Amino acid sequence: MATLSACASPPWPNPDSPNSNPNPNFLPDQSQTLDFDSLMPPQPESPPPNHHHSPDASPPESSPSPPPPSILYLSFNQDQACFAAAADNGFRIYNCDPFRELFRREFDGGGIGHVEMLFRCNILALVGGGPNPQYPPNKVMIWDDHQGRCIGELSFRAAVRGVRLRRDRIIVVVEQKIFVYNFADLKLVQQIETVPNPKGLCAVSQLSDSLVLACPGLHKGQIRVEHYAQKKTKFISAHDSRIACFALTLDGQLIATASTKGTLIRIFDTDHGTLLQEVRRGANAAEIYSLAFSSTAQWLAVSSDKGTVHVFSLKVNSSIPEQEKSQSSSNSDAAITPSSSSRSFIKLKGIFFFQLEYFLFSF
Repeated sequence: MATLSACASPPWPNPDSPNSNPNPNFLPDQSQTLDFDSLMPPQPESPPPNHHHSPDASPPESSPSPPPPSILYLSFNQDQACFAAAADNGFRIYNCDPFRELFRREFDGGGIGHVEMLFRCNILALVGGGPNPQYPPNKVMIWDDHQGRCIGELSFRAAVRGVRLRRDRIIVVVEQKIFVYNFADLKLVQQIETVPNPKGLCAVSQLSDSLVLACPGLHKGQIRVEHYAQKKTKFISAHDSRIACFALTLDGQLIATASTKGTLIRIFDTDHGTLLQEVRRGANAAEIYSLAFSSTAQWLAVSSDKGTVHVFSLKVNSSIPEQEKSQSSSNSDAAITPSSSSRSFIKLKGIFFFQLEYFLFSF
């Protein structure tokens, strides 16, 4: 069972109450973006070059440079304007357009295995990871970057496999269970039993008036969809094989699923569980790394271990304006192949796909 360990901190910020904000550093409104440049530590001034060298002076010995950090996890924020990278020495936040590093936090030898942003505000969820975890892997640490410290934690009996944030919910995934918390008071709203879920598969809608959560069900190939506004649960038998990956649209009305075979991608209506469209990634089995809808649900991107990213044009009913539909490509099965080898793509699969996903879907 999850427990909250309160730290010495201001009252917990309520993202849904813009007029009641006990923490002045918390920016709940998406339009109020944090000035990340002001958080960058001042860079020490380099000393002026010394052109007077003694002929007897020996050159200074150069100390060996530390090895570059290893990236352990990548994730977009909710509006996909930024993404976060968790590494074995801390975490970094990047802006997508224009692409640049916004800031980084490095811990003394401590690794972060999972980082989740809450839009562009100063609240993040951290989970320890790597050879020397900064925090226990069975805890979710709520980090306030204005204060530069954790203001709370959620503890579990098993290692945390994933975290999802909304302004009104915190969702934590462990091996065979999902915990849903109310963001305002951190009260446990629901516990959901799942099949073994080592990848931490879970998806949640991001529109404020639509709370839809998708997770693995209790049977092979099954998806469970929770409609909280309607107070109903829908089970979708998506595949005969185990679920490998799935993704929700922003409003939670559509879900794309892939199985461990990786040949077919299916798009369902989450309200009734109806199969709306089926697209084929290929004839040979593949490991699906990621699925991503465009913001208008007009496109679906699929990355795999085959060294390609497929972008499909969706023909499902949606609320896309007609002028945006007319801009869609007539090619419904376009494959984008990196110039590097398949091995190189697999090594950089996360970075490549996340960057490509944003630039494809930002137009």
